[in-house]
Amino acid sequence: MIAASYEAARLRHDEASARIRSLSPVVRLFPHRRFLFLQGVPGAFMHTLGQALTQRGHGVMRVNFNGGDRLVWPTLPAIDFTGRMSEWPAFLQRLMFAFAPTDMVLHGDCRPLHKVAIEQANRLGLTVHVFEEGYLRPNWVTLEIGGVNGFSRLPRRVAAYHVAADLLPAQPPVTHVPPSMRTRARDCVAYGIACVALRPRFPRYATHRGWSLSHEAIGWLQRAIRTPFARRRSQAAIRRALAARGGFFVLPIQMDNDSQILCHSDLGGMMHAIHLVVASFARHAPKDAMLAVKEHPLDNGVIDWRAVTGAAAREAGVADRVVLIEDCDLQRLLDRTLGMVTVNSTSATFALASGVPVIVLGRSVYDLPGLTHQGSLESFWRDPSPPDPALFEAFRRVVAHACLLDGDFFTRDGVARAVAGAVPRIEAARDAAERIDAIVEDAVAGAVPAA
Repeated sequence: MIAASYEAARLRHDEASARIRSLSPVVRLFPHRRFLFLQGVPGAFMHTLGQALTQRGHGVMRVNFNGGDRLVWPTLPAIDFTGRMSEWPAFLQRLMFAFAPTDMVLHGDCRPLHKVAIEQANRLGLTVHVFEEGYLRPNWVTLEIGGVNGFSRLPRRVAAYHVAADLLPAQPPVTHVPPSMRTRARDCVAYGIACVALRPRFPRYATHRGWSLSHEAIGWLQRAIRTPFARRRSQAAIRRALAARGGFFVLPIQMDNDSQILCHSDLGGMMHAIHLVVASFARHAPKDAMLAVKEHPLDNGVIDWRAVTGAAAREAGVADRVVLIEDCDLQRLLDRTLGMVTVNSTSATFALASGVPVIVLGRSVYDLPGLTHQGSLESFWRDPSPPDPALFEAFRRVVAHACLLDGDFFTRDGVARAVAGAVPRIEAARDAAERIDAIVEDAVAGAVPAA
């Protein structure tokens, strides 16, 4: 009797879950939906997007996790989560029951808070819209359904890119968005100050970034102080790399707390990646070649990469063949380098566009046969495989169509363009694979004569 009752309850639960999931396509067709916003980038982008969706008649609600979130979401409906991480699943479940969202919008799918939310959203059949920095840089931002980077729904078959690219209409030129480090820094500082000021309201909030705000602030101050010296050191390091008789390879440093490193690779961190690459370089690269390790332009200065790189080079016995470049335009190096070794940095797309061989140590959307070196790291040093220019052009065109938006997260004009492109994409609710399949379907339909 008890077993039969349990089985009946389980079946009712499964049927209810199936009904909820079955509503997803219907919800997409219904003109008005309810969007639950979680965390985004510092600045006005998410709020501007929320306003645009509200003007279209949709319902919008935001969860604030700290004072910075409150600052950048000034006028639209919101609710504060002030509990511990362990309390977040139950809080979210209650909120979903009360607000009954049809969609979820967030930036970055690997933040601990977001991972929990995405799991719940998937169980309930919600459409999850994930923003991220652009797969192609500059002038683009990424918008995908379900996940980005290693969780992207972009196809892994090379043929899909060739076929779809040939069917795409000519794309209009993308408006160049001048980088605005001042605006980005201003937004980040304001966000940080608001987090500190409202800390009593959110005493249990723990940032996903891995360092406290005060620790990062000290790092940025230290970096600012050493910038003039770093530029002089970098010029000397560049001259050494360019003068290497056997040429040089490039290893771009990624943010050590970036989800690309933590979630989409198995290396355990950028420091370990540097030691791994330098050791392999010492054993297998030509003896007259050099390795140029380049700092990330937005590195917060918390980790002393000069010390890390120097220690790795000394341990491998190649201290005279490894240089750290702290401040440099990457393209200057790409014009002369033998190849790039990366965990999964988006800077690799610059290298591929320049015809530079690339090997990926993690997981990335551009790690495709014909684009990147598919052999071992040891073989890369001796015989790196160059990218197929036609495949990269096909990849670029299809990715731009399927999951990129013209604009950026920080400049006023860039935000306006990104939001204008995001609203119809969000309302359509088709993931990258569906958008690519639609290219082929539309072409086939157009080729079939009417009955």
